[in-house]
Amino acid sequence: MTPDSAMVLTGKQTLDFSGGVSAEDNFGIGGYDRVMGPNGQAQYWAANLSAACGTLFQHYEHTYVAPGESWPRRVDTDDPHDRDVREYPHDHPSSEFTTVGDIFSDEANPERKKAFDIRTVMRAVVDQDHGVLERWAGMSDADTTVVLDAHLGGYAVMVLGVESRPIPRRGQFPTDGPDQWTAGTLFPRSSKKTARAINAASGNRPLVVLANLSGFDGSPESLRNMQLEYGAEIGRAIVNFEGPIVFCVISRYHGGAFVVFSGVLNDNMEVIAVEGSYASVIGGAPAAAVVFARDVSKRTAGDPRIKELESRLESSDEVERVHLEVELADLRTSVRSEKLGEVAEEFEKVHDIERAQRVGSVHSIIAARDLRPYLIDAVERGLDRSAAEPAPPPGTTSGD
Repeated sequence: MTPDSAMVLTGKQTLDFSGGVSAEDNFGIGGYDRVMGPNGQAQYWAANLSAACGTLFQHYEHTYVAPGESWPRRVDTDDPHDRDVREYPHDHPSSEFTTVGDIFSDEANPERKKAFDIRTVMRAVVDQDHGVLERWAGMSDADTTVVLDAHLGGYAVMVLGVESRPIPRRGQFPTDGPDQWTAGTLFPRSSKKTARAINAASGNRPLVVLANLSGFDGSPESLRNMQLEYGAEIGRAIVNFEGPIVFCVISRYHGGAFVVFSGVLNDNMEVIAVEGSYASVIGGAPAAAVVFARDVSKRTAGDPRIKELESRLESSDEVERVHLEVELADLRTSVRSEKLGEVAEEFEKVHDIERAQRVGSVHSIIAARDLRPYLIDAVERGLDRSAAEPAPPPGTTSGD
């Protein structure tokens, strides 16, 4: 959409004369800034008609399928197949990293929990000599999902990324929801955007997902705004997807993401992970606090510092007892926090990416330097598998 355009179901004048509710003009009803950009119905913004035509041709470069062919044609690229993405510069005010390689570094990011900019990683991976086109960039409250049309090894692909840095919320928002969009988390609108992106690429071009995904937000606000429904839409989109899917864990992979992006949902989905990543149904910290709460309590009670202070408390007089009880309560809080960290660390040492591979949740583990070449090869393998699949009987669809 351009600033001079508006998409309306019923124009302002008709609404006014029929007794309906209108705005001050048609832009207030269906312009990009107030309505169609924030609600995601306008996929791109263009400054004028000429720029809109340019955007349309860019879109065709990524999506056009010639009659009689199955996928967009592969194009030439001078970007080396084996280029090391670790050397790509990373410069963002919310992150301390200076290169993409720092994200995968055991020294700079040992627990894979530090913030980084997902758009930088996505641009590092795709072909540098072809443009990218971001879709639904203005969609309100969908900031944690990034959708790019791009080329990878000359293949037209849709690249889906999950933002890996906290993003402040704009405007007013309820008190029973998050005060910022947290890193690696899907919120209702970003879940909707994710499902919409997957459906848009289905049957047209391969899908590449770069995931640092800790799961779905479960706040009252998110559940009220149909988080469960939109999350399920992602799972359905994966099940119905026609074509290859390459799902790559670049940091963490936990929670509901483990379900809706499971490789068992689609036979043409390859799940890979970069060395040092983490993958489990629940993260270490939540597991320690919920699943292993009894163990944490037992370790806390058995700590020598707790026992020593309890012994002093038993032999104290009434005046001293008051102070010791306060001290003991504070100490229990501190020690419990330490034990939570210990159990969380032990959990993540067991539930590492190698275990995820052993149980079949991850197909392959790759070195960070091989990220780009492996993704290109995975896309190529997926396209070859799709080409080898028999065509459905006449009169049926992929969902039959």
